[in-house]
Amino acid sequence: QVQLVESGGGLVQAGGSLRLSCAASGRIFSIRTMGWYRQAPGKQRELVADITSGGSTTYVDSVKGRFTISRDNAKNTVYLQMNSLKPEDTAVYYCNADIRYYSGSSLYTNPNYWGQGTQVTVSS
Repeated sequence: QVQLVESGGGLVQAGGSLRLSCAASGRIFSIRTMGWYRQAPGKQRELVADITSGGSTTYVDSVKGRFTISRDNAKNTVYLQMNSLKPEDTAVYYCNADIRYYSGSSLYTNPNYWGQGTQVTVSS
């Protein structure tokens, strides 16, 4: 009933830029925090950045000053602008959202909706 669809991944050289997008669709009442996580081979999934509905942001130290998270509440979409990419940024990036949604006439909350993931590869 609710889907998160990511786009924007790809292959880029070190120092380059990519912009990820994640659009939520379905019978959505509201979306609280939206975020981006990443998982590199052999490593645990980690939070990269998140943003509340009011616009407050959090970043992992390794991306501060290089990545910017933003959202368009009217479009239920979150973005991740990634600049000055490094090979260590290579990972599958996943969108995550805390969503209140309708099923029938009832309202539910799922704090952990996930997108399908998009690959980001940074070559040296």
